[in-house]
This record gives sequence, C-alpha cells and structure tokens, in this order.
Amino acid sequence: MSGFKNFLLRGNLIDLAVAVIIGVAFGSVVTTFTAWLTAQLPKSASEFFENTENSFGAFMNAVISFVIMAAVVYFFVVLPYTKAKERYFPSPEPGTPADIQLLSEIRDLLAAGNKTP
Repeated sequence: MSGFKNFLLRGNLIDLAVAVIIGVAFGSVVTTFTAWLTAQLPKSASEFFENTENSFGAFMNAVISFVIMAAVVYFFVVLPYTKAKERYFPSPEPGTPADIQLLSEIRDLLAAGNKTP
C-alpha cells in the first residue's frame, strides 16, 4: 500500500489529471467563443449581440462553467494533494545538503594542503 501512496504523491499523476480536466473545460470555452464570434462576422454591428443560434450567453455560460470547474478542481484536488504531499514527503530544509557540505570541506582542505609556503 505504501508503494501505491508513493506512486500517487511523488509522480505527476495528479498534475496530469488536473491539466486534462482544465484543458477540456477551457476547450469548451474556446469552442463556444469561436462559434459565437464566427456567427457574428457576417452580420451588421447592430445585430452583434442578438444572435439566437450561437448567443453570447452560451459563451458566458462556458466561461462561468470553466471558472467553477477550476475552483472545484483547485479546492478539492490540488489543495488536498499539496497538503498530503507535504505531510508525507516534506520539502528539504533550505541550506546546503550534507554531502555538498562534506565535499566543500574536502575541497577546502585540499586547497589548503596544496599551498606552498
């Protein structure tokens, strides 16, 4: 079971799932905007917002749906994932890791030993 937990929290599985969900939702926004905009092109300026087939309302509906979907994904997937990842795999403390510190000390000792008086 711990292997599965490591797979979920260390890999990019959640990041990929969030990207797919947001991408599909944003694709809907782009599709409805394109349909609305192309339906408006042959018309005059006075009829710009009055198209009944591909109305501006459909585009706004897609934008609002996208924002709601993004909020739901953020609050119910991204935040819990981030908290779980930090709990099980905490970030390393800032500073120089022990192996780099040791290598620096060896370098300094070698440099001090090679100096000619």
